[in-house]
Amino acid sequence: MAARVPAAELNQHRSSPFAASHCRRPRDAAPQAPLRVASRTPRRTEESNRIICRAAEVQGAGGGARRRREPLRRGAVSARLPVPDHIPRPPYVGADAIPDVCPDRQVHDGESIMRMLDACELAARVLQYAGTLVKPAVTTDEIDRAVHQMIVDAGAYPSPLGYGGFPKSVCTSVNECTCHGIPDSRELQDGDIINIDVTVYLNGYHGDTSRTYFCGDVDEPTKQLVKVTEECMMRGISACRHGASFKDIGQRISEHASKYGYGIDPFVGHGVGRIFHCEPIIWSTCQTFTIEPTLSMGSTQCVLWDDGWTAVAADGSLSAQFEHTVLVTRDGVEILTGSP
Repeated sequence: MAARVPAAELNQHRSSPFAASHCRRPRDAAPQAPLRVASRTPRRTEESNRIICRAAEVQGAGGGARRRREPLRRGAVSARLPVPDHIPRPPYVGADAIPDVCPDRQVHDGESIMRMLDACELAARVLQYAGTLVKPAVTTDEIDRAVHQMIVDAGAYPSPLGYGGFPKSVCTSVNECTCHGIPDSRELQDGDIINIDVTVYLNGYHGDTSRTYFCGDVDEPTKQLVKVTEECMMRGISACRHGASFKDIGQRISEHASKYGYGIDPFVGHGVGRIFHCEPIIWSTCQTFTIEPTLSMGSTQCVLWDDGWTAVAADGSLSAQFEHTVLVTRDGVEILTGSP
């Protein structure tokens, strides 16, 4: 589940993981202080250059025709699913407020690394299963129910459920939904793309992973967006090492995305472990965090629906996201949520 932390330089100001300068909230939503971003390139020039590059790429040999589609419409949201009483809850369950990003880094010893690995392996299995459910006419609510059942059957808690009042057990972000999509009654359509973001809480630790899936027959420009987004994640992971900084990861991701003219949305990654969202700064071995770039075909400006969660591209452009939880080691980095 993405924290709203830009892949650029961060200063010392901290805020809720879901506050962002790039997202416009409804007028009746409570204002939240954004994480401040210091950019070395003027935003207007950067945006103009990216749009030019994107247009050239789409019109080039690898472009192809983009399929016309209807704007994303919200469906009906069903009641929250129950979790058996014997399954331990994360501390935030029951509180309506979204927790602030914790300033503590998630650094582990041998025992906690094994617990992190167990949580991450379960998250990876659940995500793999969820991906098999993606078909035209399937609803995201059906995916949520299946994911929820698999998680609780394993004795774990679905981390998104009750996080700041989030009503479901998984995030399902379709087409122009950047992240934090709430599963509902809308049926998936042929040609859609959907990011499924799974986080589980097992034995006191969170494992977090996501992937963007194709629904039916998807056009070539959309396939390229998804492919490049996954490549950006892997390039970001390759920058992780003892002593590296969050900025190093963001630079590696940004360099690759800019080759294709894609924008990087302000939802990237966060520390994870006993705490769902904490500081992403990398300092030492045995630290765990997520790498989760979100790329857009158009503007990185987004609009937050009045449900307080669903972030949608302001210009309706498609977005894709991939995510792994990783562990910094003495020799580099280990992906904890790799495919089972």
